[in-house]
Amino acid sequence: MLKRAQVFYTGRVQGVGFRYMARELALGFDVTGFVRNLMDGRVEMVAEGEETELQAFLQAVQEGHLASYIRNENVQWQPATGEFRGFGITY
Repeated sequence: MLKRAQVFYTGRVQGVGFRYMARELALGFDVTGFVRNLMDGRVEMVAEGEETELQAFLQAVQEGHLASYIRNENVQWQPATGEFRGFGITY
Protein backbone atom coordinates (compact mmCIF):
# COMPACT_ATOMS: atom_id res chain seq x y z
CA MET A 1 0.00 0.00 0.00
CA LEU A 2 1.39 3.39 -1.00
CA LYS A 3 1.77 6.03 1.70
CA ARG A 4 3.02 9.58 2.04
CA ALA A 5 5.34 10.75 4.79
CA GLN A 6 5.54 14.49 5.39
CA VAL A 7 8.53 15.12 7.62
CA PHE A 8 9.68 18.31 9.29
CA TYR A 9 13.28 18.36 10.53
CA THR A 10 14.58 20.88 13.03
CA GLY A 11 18.09 21.56 14.20
CA ARG A 12 21.01 22.80 12.14
CA VAL A 13 19.53 21.35 8.97
CA GLN A 14 20.01 24.32 6.64
CA GLY A 15 23.35 25.31 5.14
CA VAL A 16 24.99 21.94 5.77
CA GLY A 17 23.96 20.00 2.65
CA PHE A 18 20.99 18.26 4.25
CA ARG A 19 18.73 18.53 1.18
CA TYR A 20 21.44 17.15 -1.10
CA MET A 21 22.12 14.27 1.27
CA ALA A 22 18.40 13.43 1.38
CA ARG A 23 18.16 13.53 -2.42
CA GLU A 24 21.18 11.25 -2.79
CA LEU A 25 19.80 8.79 -0.23
CA ALA A 26 16.43 8.77 -2.04
CA LEU A 27 18.16 7.39 -5.15
CA GLY A 28 18.74 4.14 -3.25
CA PHE A 29 15.06 3.69 -2.42
CA ASP A 30 11.86 3.33 -4.42
CA VAL A 31 10.45 6.68 -3.25
CA THR A 32 9.30 9.88 -4.91
CA GLY A 33 8.82 13.37 -3.53
CA PHE A 34 10.84 16.43 -2.58
CA VAL A 35 12.88 18.11 0.10
CA ARG A 36 13.05 21.87 0.71
CA ASN A 37 14.16 24.53 3.16
CA LEU A 38 11.47 26.47 5.00
CA MET A 39 11.72 30.13 5.95
CA ASP A 40 11.62 29.29 9.67
CA GLY A 41 14.84 27.23 9.53
CA ARG A 42 13.23 23.80 9.27
CA VAL A 43 13.51 21.38 6.37
CA GLU A 44 10.39 19.76 4.95
CA MET A 45 10.56 16.43 3.17
CA VAL A 46 7.60 14.75 1.47
CA ALA A 47 8.12 11.19 0.26
CA GLU A 48 5.77 8.63 -1.22
CA GLY A 49 6.19 4.89 -1.66
CA GLU A 50 5.46 1.58 -0.01
CA GLU A 51 5.35 2.00 3.77
CA THR A 52 8.27 -0.36 4.41
CA GLU A 53 10.38 1.47 1.80
CA LEU A 54 9.51 4.82 3.35
CA GLN A 55 10.41 3.57 6.82
CA ALA A 56 13.80 2.38 5.53
CA PHE A 57 14.40 5.70 3.75
CA LEU A 58 13.53 7.76 6.84
CA GLN A 59 15.81 5.53 8.92
CA ALA A 60 18.64 6.11 6.43
CA VAL A 61 18.16 9.88 6.73
CA GLN A 62 18.25 9.56 10.54
CA GLU A 63 21.48 7.56 10.33
CA GLY A 64 23.11 9.56 7.51
CA HIS A 65 26.34 11.47 7.87
CA LEU A 66 24.39 14.64 8.80
CA ALA A 67 22.27 12.95 11.46
CA SER A 68 24.01 14.87 14.25
CA TYR A 69 22.47 18.08 12.88
CA ILE A 70 18.90 16.81 13.36
CA ARG A 71 17.39 17.87 16.68
CA ASN A 72 13.84 16.70 16.00
CA GLU A 73 11.90 14.82 13.32
CA ASN A 74 8.12 15.20 13.08
CA VAL A 75 6.55 12.63 10.71
CA GLN A 76 2.95 12.88 9.53
CA TRP A 77 1.56 9.88 7.62
CA GLN A 78 -1.01 10.42 4.89
CA PRO A 79 -2.40 8.55 1.89
CA ALA A 80 -0.22 8.80 -1.23
CA THR A 81 -1.37 11.11 -4.01
CA GLY A 82 0.87 9.80 -6.79
CA GLU A 83 1.74 13.34 -7.87
CA PHE A 84 5.54 12.88 -8.00
CA ARG A 85 7.64 11.29 -10.74
CA GLY A 86 11.00 11.42 -9.00
CA PHE A 87 12.67 12.82 -5.90
CA GLY A 88 14.19 16.28 -6.00
CA ILE A 89 15.04 19.48 -4.23
CA THR A 90 12.36 22.16 -4.37
CA TYR A 91 13.20 25.81 -3.85
